[in-house]
Amino acid sequence: MIRADSYLRSRGAMRVLLPRAGCYFSHPLRLGSQRRGLQWSVPHRADEKPQSFKHQLYESTQQRLKRERAEQERYSQFQSQSQGSRNAALMFALAFFCTGAYYLGSLKPAELPTSSTSPVYDIQSPRHNVTPSNLQAAWADFVEILGKDNVSTQNADLDMHAGSDWSSYALKEGERPFLILYPSTTEEVSRIMKVCHQRLIPVTPYSGGTSLEGHFAPTRGGICIDFRRMDRILGLHKQDLDVVVQPAVGWEELNEHLAQDGLFFPPDPGPGAMIGGMIGTGCSGTNAYRYGTMRDWVLSLTVVLADGTIIKTRQRPRKSSAGYDLTRLFIGSEGTLGLVTEATLKLTVKPKSQNVAVASFATIQNAAECVTRVVEEGIPVAGVEILDDVQMKCINESQSTSRHWKEAPTIFFKFAGTPVGVKEQINMVQKIVSSTAGRSFEFARGESEMQELWSARKQALWSVMSMRRGPEDHVWTTDVAVPISKLPEIIEATKQDMTESGLLAGMCGHVGDGNFHAIILFNKDEKATAEAVVHRMVKRAVELEGTVTGEHGVGLVKRDYLQHELGESTVDAMRRLKLAYDPLCLLNCDKVVRVEPPAPGEVKEW
Repeated sequence: MIRADSYLRSRGAMRVLLPRAGCYFSHPLRLGSQRRGLQWSVPHRADEKPQSFKHQLYESTQQRLKRERAEQERYSQFQSQSQGSRNAALMFALAFFCTGAYYLGSLKPAELPTSSTSPVYDIQSPRHNVTPSNLQAAWADFVEILGKDNVSTQNADLDMHAGSDWSSYALKEGERPFLILYPSTTEEVSRIMKVCHQRLIPVTPYSGGTSLEGHFAPTRGGICIDFRRMDRILGLHKQDLDVVVQPAVGWEELNEHLAQDGLFFPPDPGPGAMIGGMIGTGCSGTNAYRYGTMRDWVLSLTVVLADGTIIKTRQRPRKSSAGYDLTRLFIGSEGTLGLVTEATLKLTVKPKSQNVAVASFATIQNAAECVTRVVEEGIPVAGVEILDDVQMKCINESQSTSRHWKEAPTIFFKFAGTPVGVKEQINMVQKIVSSTAGRSFEFARGESEMQELWSARKQALWSVMSMRRGPEDHVWTTDVAVPISKLPEIIEATKQDMTESGLLAGMCGHVGDGNFHAIILFNKDEKATAEAVVHRMVKRAVELEGTVTGEHGVGLVKRDYLQHELGESTVDAMRRLKLAYDPLCLLNCDKVVRVEPPAPGEVKEW
């Protein structure tokens, strides 16, 4: 290799120093090209004297030493900083990079589940935002949607929408809504749900408030949507025998309106029940034996989903095989999958003739055997209701009806059809009553007497509530259902269990389809006893191939019994449906199926 300084001197150019791997030039260079190679030339000022190589070497070394000393001074300054400052800087950098990494990771979509079911221990607990600041900000959004008059934070409203005296669920501390909303249209409900979805606010729907198993208990706080302003009949199609209603229409008011046209809506649960709640629980009533339950009388639903999406489950024809039956899916879902804002209901022609008969028996088992015989004979009675001796005694002492009843197990029969058909049914039932140790049989002669006889059945719950010894007493109302052939067995065993408990407990129910209720009065000291009676009653029904609830619904009280009736896999499949329609668990959280594991000791041993 030819040394650069020798080469440049030989070319008559300026001397250049190339220390180690670098080149240092004291003046800018001009690069030119010649035939044999490159030529570097440096322009000189006229008065500038050429410097010696020794002087240039000394000057270059001095500059290098100055740079090294500057670097040493900066390093020493860094070393002189406090250990705390360096640690703080390090922590800041770490937090910054971790936050950035988390944000980038959150942009990646969550992996979709690959299983067909969702066990409760495999899902994340719901994460809601019920902080005062978030709820207060939402209040402003709701006022903009509904107006200030339809957004309530009054204590009386909040207490009323938290629970009821007739519910079997005991509210826990903090289970109270932040505010109550009163929408009037489907669109308003949709806008409300969009706000709640964005702000992660849990929602509890409220219709008539007559439910019994803790269906509208606000376990997560949040807000309550009361549908009382949505109480209109939107359209009556007489020729098609259907009607379109909003959820706050009561079944009693609806039938009064329909009677003007000779029409009839059969499901008849307790007084005060509204269509929205009846759909939510899949209820039935005293007419269930003849006409079926709520599931048989709903054609179509308009539903607002958890994110505010509005869907309609189907059109108005009596039959359809188009796609999934979403109508039946939402019936009995208790507001956990969506909020019903309109319903198209089937109607039937009001019977030409009706009548009521009452029969008393020596024992509750005799009465149950009579019911079984009536069903086996295929007599098309409209309803078959049973009340035991305790229940009849409560009715007498409460004076809730205009007459005094025999305090014995009693069956109430309802007949409907043509005048000739009704007379024939009465004669056939009377013979069966006589053959099953019936003590008496009385049928109504006229409309007023018919109303009087049937009034006792409708006063069952209220008559037991009137027997409360003080404000500390509570009423536990629950129901089960079994195949009709198992009815005498379970009624007799449950009656004996309630008698031995020492509690004031009556029985009544729609025994024509194997469904009966227990109404138990208890105080704080007797609560454990009442719970044990109900637990054994439910277990007995499941073991007899029955169901934990015939018409009241699951709510909070019965949810842990579902796995015994249906199996864990079936309940896990229900939970998957819940998470599919409501992935944030905003709608009536904790009802029907659990969305997080129970606390130790919370679930009773089977």
